[in-house]
Amino acid sequence: QAGWTVEPGGALPSPVSSGELRGPRTCDCELALLPLRQLLLLQPDCFQLRGDQLAVLRPPRHRPAGGFTVLSDGALHHDGQRHCRLTGHCKRDVELTSHRDYKDYRETILSRPLVFFTNVRTKNYSSKEKTYALIVNTRHPKMRRQIEHGMNTVISSVFGESYKLRFDFQEVVKNFFPPGSHLVTGEDLSFSYEFKSDALFDFFYWFGISKNTVAVTGKVLNLSNTTPEKKEISTMFLEKMGEPYVRLNSFSDRKFSVTSRGRLISDKTKTYCYCFLIYYNSTPII
Repeated sequence: QAGWTVEPGGALPSPVSSGELRGPRTCDCELALLPLRQLLLLQPDCFQLRGDQLAVLRPPRHRPAGGFTVLSDGALHHDGQRHCRLTGHCKRDVELTSHRDYKDYRETILSRPLVFFTNVRTKNYSSKEKTYALIVNTRHPKMRRQIEHGMNTVISSVFGESYKLRFDFQEVVKNFFPPGSHLVTGEDLSFSYEFKSDALFDFFYWFGISKNTVAVTGKVLNLSNTTPEKKEISTMFLEKMGEPYVRLNSFSDRKFSVTSRGRLISDKTKTYCYCFLIYYNSTPII
C-alpha cells in the first residue's frame, strides 16, 4: 500500500517518523499496528496485564470520554504462550433488537478508536507467535465513511427483515506483514452486529441475502518503537488518538430503517398511539 515501504528481506514496514506524528491532529492515521507488549508499556492508563487477566481500564478522569474501545471474544493467547482473559471490553458480535440498541451500538463503535488483538506468525520466525494490537482510527474520514456507509447501506436495503453486517480487517492486516506471514487468529480482526426484527417471515435473512460483509481498507502505520525517540513519538500519538471525541450530530446518525421504526413503535406503543390520535383529531376529516 502507498505510504510505507517494506524493508529488504521481507521485514515489517518502517515505523513512522517524527514528521508523520508531530502534527496537532491524528487525521493522517487510518489504521495502526504495534505489538501488544509495547501498547501495555505506552498506555498503562488504558491497558494493564494483571497475572492472566488483561484489563481494559476506564478512561482517566482528566479525559472521561476518551480512551479506546476494545472488541474481543474475551480471551487471547499472549504471544502464543500465555492464555489471558479480557475485562472491560465489548463483544465482537452482538445482537440488537430495537432502535435504541442500534443507536447506542453505533455510538460505541464511532465514538472512540477501536482496538483488536490478533496473533501473527511471520515467515522469518515461523516457530514464534506475537500478539499485535490493531487500532482503527474512527476519526479519520476514510475509516468513518466506510463504517457509516456500510451501516446506512444495509439499512436502506431491508424492509422490516432481520439483517447482519460484519466489518472485516483481515486482508488489510495481512497485506501489512511480509509475504508468507500467517494470521493465527485472523478471525479476531472483525466485528459484527445482527438486527433481529419481529417479522413473521424473514426469507431474505434465512437465505443469507441480508447478511453482508464490508472488507475495510486503509493505510496501516507501523507504531512499533525500538528507540527512546520513537517510543516518545508513539506515546504522544496514542495519547492524541485517545483524546475525547467531540461529536456533531448528523442526519446519518439519526437514520434508521423500517425495521428499526417498527421496533421503536412497539417499544413505545402508548406514545405512538397518542400522537397518532392527535394528528387525526386535528384534521377536518375527524
